[in-house]
Formats: sequence, structure tokens, C-alpha cells
Amino acid sequence: MLKKYQYIFFLVLFFLTISLAAQKKSRKQLEQDRTRIKKEITMVNKLLFDAKKSEKNALEDLKDLNQKIIVREKYISTINLEVQSLSNEIVIYEKDIQQLDKKLITLKEDYAAMIYKSYKSKSQQSSTLFLFSSKSFYQAYKRVKYMKQYASFRKKQGEEVYLLTNKFLKLKDSLLFQKQLKDTLLSSEEEQKIKIEEEKIDQQKLISEIITQEKKYKRELRKKEQEQKKISERIDKIIKDAIAKSNAIKGAKKSKGFLLTPEAKALAVRFEQNKGKLPWPVESGLITRRFGKQPHPVYSGNYINSTGIHIATKKGSNAEAIFNGEVLAIQTQSEGKKSVLIRHGNYISIYNNLERVYVSDGEKVKTGQPLGKIFTDRITGKTKLIFVLSKNTTRLNPTSWILRN
Repeated sequence: MLKKYQYIFFLVLFFLTISLAAQKKSRKQLEQDRTRIKKEITMVNKLLFDAKKSEKNALEDLKDLNQKIIVREKYISTINLEVQSLSNEIVIYEKDIQQLDKKLITLKEDYAAMIYKSYKSKSQQSSTLFLFSSKSFYQAYKRVKYMKQYASFRKKQGEEVYLLTNKFLKLKDSLLFQKQLKDTLLSSEEEQKIKIEEEKIDQQKLISEIITQEKKYKRELRKKEQEQKKISERIDKIIKDAIAKSNAIKGAKKSKGFLLTPEAKALAVRFEQNKGKLPWPVESGLITRRFGKQPHPVYSGNYINSTGIHIATKKGSNAEAIFNGEVLAIQTQSEGKKSVLIRHGNYISIYNNLERVYVSDGEKVKTGQPLGKIFTDRITGKTKLIFVLSKNTTRLNPTSWILRN
């Protein structure tokens, strides 16, 4: 049976984790998170909703809408955390201003009293008379020293009043800025909430449409899953055959992985050293499906076992090599779509869903080199790269290896 709000469970779990992690984050980090998620919303709109579609597909539309709502909820959650942080800062600023104001009043009163006393003293006797009325040279010396200290103290008090006044005014300006920023964020949060409510109405309409044609959409879903399974099996065979070939050298010790030459071993080491720093396989994009086993975004009880990640990108984009390597194989899939496998020692990066390929078998490639043009679906209007990463025959989570976008 179709779940109306299947994404909610994952949202709760996700935002609980985010909330706990955010407790240690500074407001600057939260601000950076908010900017990044705002860009993600823009990407979702551009890559998933602005694409020209030749046919309407409620299942695809619902999946895209769910992702949009999740990103928007993430944005609201980050705003909430930033507002909390701002509220705490505002309380501290208000306390500091209150204390500083009291200190400044006392300091100004003391300084005014000192100036008045000095003026009164000068009107009664000049400093010269005060000095020459000394009874001894030692007393005169002491009076000169006192006069210098008194002048220095007056100057210091005046400077302290000036500095404290400046600090007070800056704190008031900062407080005003913090309050204005808080109001802006709250306004933005309200705007996002309104949009989510509108999107949830659209979501319900799509759910109703899918329910009436559930058999049709489930059939399409099974077909796509079978296609992906076949592609994955063909790729596994290519890798296993390549491993067997590398182990076929006479006298070589048998291994379940690639038998590496010193050059290939050095390349694999460099690849490992760049874990988490490898470039994206596209110039810009949005992850629309994560790695591993995960519930289907629409149908409850159905699971997707993703061998890689799906990246939506702009039409006409190329797949790009994430590291130096050698083309292990080029494979043609259904509808003429192609896959390119690049070997980096005992690591394999796989670029699926290409409509045209720019490289050939055995060719040496460099980091960032275009490998092929990514296929654009004429029905959905979407351009999507399916990116897979393996160590020998073991699938790896690509998001652990590439830079955070």
C-alpha cells in the first residue's frame, strides 16, 4: 500500500541527528549550512522541475516533489537552529550592554567629578604657586611627581571613557544587526513553510493519481529495477574477468582482487589518499538517489538497493574522470546508452547512462577529463549520471570518496 508521508520517518531521524550535531556548531557554520541548502533548493528546482517533459509521470513527479520538500524541511531546520543561536547571542549582548551602561555612567560621573575638582583647585591656586610654595626641594620633587601622575590619570580616565563609549555604541549596533537578521530569518522560515504547505497539497494529488494507476507504475518500477540489475551484473562480470586476467600470469599468487604492478599499486595508494577529496564526476549536480539499500520514496514495503549514486545535472553535461586511470571497458546498455569503467589500480570508477563516449579501451585518462556526454531522457527531460565506485568487486559508497558539493 502506498504511504502518504513515507519521507516523514526519515525526516524525523535525519533532523534529530542534525539537531544533535548542530549543538556543537557555531552560528557561522550554521550560516554556511543555510547558504548551502538554499543553493540545493535552487538546484532541485532547476534540475528536477525546470526540465521540459514530453509526458507527465506522477511517480517521477512525486519522487521529485518529496525530495524538494525534504530539502526545504532541512532549510527550515537550519534556520531554526540559527535563530536559536542568534537568540542566545542577543541575550548575551543585552546583558553586556546593560553592564557596560552602568560602568560607563559611573566612569563618566567619576571623570566629571575629577575635572570639577581640578578646575576648582586651579581657580584657588595655580600649579606654579603650588610648586613654589614647597618648603623643601624634596617636597617640590614630590609635588612635581604628583602633578605628572594626576595629569596621566586624568588622560587615562578620559581615554577609558572614550573607549568604553565606542565599545558601548558598537555593541548596540551589533545588537540591532542581530535582531534584524533574526527577523529576516523568521520571515524566510515563514515563507518556506507556506511553500511546503502548497507542495503538500500537490503531493496529495499525485498520491491519489498513483493509487488509481498503481499496477501500471509498479510495473514500470520493476522494469527499471531489472534493467539496473542487468547493467550491474554485466559490470560485475567485466571486473571479475579483468581480475582473472591480472591473476593469469604464470607463477603469480592467486588473489580475489587485482594483481597489481608496482605502478598500479602506487596509483591505488594515491587514490586512497584522496578519499573524501576526489572531484565530482560532473561539473555540477544534485544527488537524487543515495548508495545502498533504502526504502522506495513512494511505495512502502518496496526497497531499492542502489549500487551507486544518481546525480541529476544540466542538459548537455559530460561525465568527468574523478582520478587518473585507464579505461578498463566501455559497455553498451539498452537503448544504446553506454557505461565507461576506469581503473585506478584496484579501484574502479563507473560512469553509467551516457549517450556518447569520448574515450576508448585502454586509454590513459586524467582527473577531470570528459569521458562522455550524459544521456537526457526525452520523456522526463532529466539528465542523470549513475555513478558507481568499486574496490575490486566490492561496491563502495561514492559520497564517502568525493568532495561535499
